[in-house]
Amino acid sequence: MNKTNSIAREILGWKEVSKGSWYDSDNQLFINEAYFKPEKFIEHAMVIVKKLEKSGYSYQTDGCSEVSFNNINGTGNTLPEAIVNGAYSLVENYSIREWTNQTRIL
Repeated sequence: MNKTNSIAREILGWKEVSKGSWYDSDNQLFINEAYFKPEKFIEHAMVIVKKLEKSGYSYQTDGCSEVSFNNINGTGNTLPEAIVNGAYSLVENYSIREWTNQTRIL
């Protein structure tokens, strides 16, 4: 499983409908991975940031290549890469049960 798929399912809450395809029930949209590239496009990466902020995480950045979500950091060659790496670190650091309890606040 790649980082984007893990983030889509665990953070954004999208349901996987087929390999590389998700359903966003909040916005009633089908999303194909060919059109969701958060590691390349800042607009896509900011979808992740907004969802995490909505869940109570604070977002900080150096503006170029480092981010933090509360106490979890991410780095990359670009800001979108850093956001994806930081978000993926969150997924890796929390068990499914912890993440579910964390996002139930929404």
